[in-house]
Amino acid sequence: MPDALDVDAVVAQLTLEEKASLTMGSGFWYTAAVERLGVERILVSDGPHGLRAQPAGHSDGGDHLGIGGSVPATCFPTASGLASSWNPEAFRAVGRALAREARAGGVAVVLGPGVNIKRSPLCGRNFEYLSEDPYLAGALATAAVQGTQSLGVGTSLKHYAANNQEGDRLRVSAEVDDRTLREIYLPAFEAVVTDARPWTVMCAYNRINGTYASEHHWLLTEVLRDEWGFEGLVVSDWGAVHDRVAALAAGLDLEMPPAVGVSDVAVVEAVRAGTLEVEVLDEAVRRVLRLVERSRPAMEAGGTFDVHEHHALARTVAHESAVLLKNDGGVLPLRPAAGARVAVIGEFARTPRYQGAGSSQVNPTRVDIPLDELSAAFGTGVTVDFAPGFLLNSVEDDDALLVEAIATATDADHVVVFLGLPVQSESEGFDRTTMELPANQITLLQRISAVSDSVVVVLVGGSTVQLSTWDHRAAAILNCWLSGQASGGAVADLLTGAANPSGKLAETIPIRLEDNSSFLNFPGDPGVVRYGEGVFVGYRGYDKAVVDVSYPFGYGLSYTSFSIGDVSASVSGSVADGDLSVAVIATVTNIGSVAGAEVVQVYVGDLESEVARPVRELKGFVRVGLEPGASTTVTVHLDERAFAYWSVRLGRWAVEAGEFEIAVGSSSRDIADQVVVSIDAPSVAAPLGVDSTLHEWLADDRGRELLSGAPGSGTILQDPELIKIVGTFPMSSLAAFGQMGWSRDQLDQLIAAL
Repeated sequence: MPDALDVDAVVAQLTLEEKASLTMGSGFWYTAAVERLGVERILVSDGPHGLRAQPAGHSDGGDHLGIGGSVPATCFPTASGLASSWNPEAFRAVGRALAREARAGGVAVVLGPGVNIKRSPLCGRNFEYLSEDPYLAGALATAAVQGTQSLGVGTSLKHYAANNQEGDRLRVSAEVDDRTLREIYLPAFEAVVTDARPWTVMCAYNRINGTYASEHHWLLTEVLRDEWGFEGLVVSDWGAVHDRVAALAAGLDLEMPPAVGVSDVAVVEAVRAGTLEVEVLDEAVRRVLRLVERSRPAMEAGGTFDVHEHHALARTVAHESAVLLKNDGGVLPLRPAAGARVAVIGEFARTPRYQGAGSSQVNPTRVDIPLDELSAAFGTGVTVDFAPGFLLNSVEDDDALLVEAIATATDADHVVVFLGLPVQSESEGFDRTTMELPANQITLLQRISAVSDSVVVVLVGGSTVQLSTWDHRAAAILNCWLSGQASGGAVADLLTGAANPSGKLAETIPIRLEDNSSFLNFPGDPGVVRYGEGVFVGYRGYDKAVVDVSYPFGYGLSYTSFSIGDVSASVSGSVADGDLSVAVIATVTNIGSVAGAEVVQVYVGDLESEVARPVRELKGFVRVGLEPGASTTVTVHLDERAFAYWSVRLGRWAVEAGEFEIAVGSSSRDIADQVVVSIDAPSVAAPLGVDSTLHEWLADDRGRELLSGAPGSGTILQDPELIKIVGTFPMSSLAAFGQMGWSRDQLDQLIAAL
């Protein structure tokens, strides 16, 4: 076992060239070593939903992009699926499993999770992200990081920040205002950093308001370190560094992969020329060395993992990831009688798509085939007939396959159709251009629904698809997302009732793409994308615009039913004292006939605000499992931040005094009960001055008092119609008119009196 790493002593002995080398990797997946001082290299690996390690010397080798040739690992549901569980414990369990596999493979840091917000349904990497809501994304990612790091393996929170599209992702500038950044695109990062302390944070490829994320001092140092207290290492996304010296100065500690002979030379020359302080370089080196040091216990201990146990976990969390969107007439679960015939249609049943493409692609330890698992679940007394129905590599109708599928479905007792997005439709590296399913799959469903009035659709894919053009043709729709290597067994469990669907949508499914608030600004113009929708992302936008949706955020059915009631809220503490707390209490009851799980969701809305705010925002949730007839009371605690907005004028979070509506329900649009609480808070209005408007003076108690006592002001103050017309004028402008009852000198006297 190596001696303990004395970081300061090592830094003192390093040459300038060695320091520069430590702030960049030594290969695609390894940090640099300094053998003479006992500093070893460590291995990092992709792994948001399964380890994708390519250790040196692995027999399969790796490709030049670092995507292929990884060692076998458990492939869990992708983030878009697992997020639908709304279950932090599931994320912790998967995090621990990833850590066990990482330790067995000598991996010190797993590169994930990704918490970028789903601004548009078209982002090609949405399968790898959690939600359109920052609170939900932050809560789930926090659990994932805690799970992995509890076993001594690091994580890398990514991609920081405003990386919400694949189009031109290495160059595009996300033009986004401060309030939108603070309320939508940064809170998930903030929650994970402050609550889970990830070992590393990975910067994004893109620019933010003109500055590359890798060179963004405000993001990497002022916000991440100074405000949030991050003490770990900042690593680049692979290839995100454009100017190594500028990136170091901004707070980026480790460049991956290394631009050997370029970045190291630039750093050495900058230090010698005095354009980069050696203290800045030294601090980056210390962070790299601390990462090596904290990795040692797990790497030295090594470990093994139970392949079968991890596969079983993958199956369990796949159960929780599935969202039952529709179940007309209780067609599900399927319980065919002996002698019945079940038609299984769709190539995905035989050739499952269970994971995303690109840098998160996993080499699974095994893969369950849905068709085989369904046959086994139904048993020998039930006949299962299969027809592929369509080709995965084409969008064109195949007449022979259609004829075969129709014949297979005709007169079947049950018909299950597997539809979804083929691998070429979504991946890291490009965005989708449509939300539609491939045309040949739509045709297949049309033909099958003509011969069966109880079609069950199993939907696979990492992103939301448009359902409004075809969901009327299905009696039931089970959205399984990309649910990992055990997806085949999980879907068989769900369809037969061995498992009860409990997933809730972590993103809205709109009626059409054009309804999404980012539609006019995605993917943007050459080199720039404007976040013109501001804070109205996802359900915040649909609700504010009063737009109908196919299925709302937080929605999901079950084979049982729940009621939520007896909602109450009690306020304690205060904004002024910094200890405001609101306890929201609700009772949830399983009023159905089978055991199941419900997610009690708590939303907050400001009934009157000086800024445009969403109708309601998710601020808390509890997932509870209940037996039939059972009831339980849940409590969600809301702090001051749950009621706050980012005040650009004040440069901080602010709570306006007044009434807030607390809505509790099973989705953002299925509100079971709501209560109104009154929050007292100091004024957030700007100090009155000569540029304050007449409205602002009259809205301030002291300002109105002074105006009322000013000679000559009585006329205007007694004319409501005139106030409507000139109320938005600054007081200085009104004084210049000379007919409003006060002069500029008198206005100065009023200001002095304040």
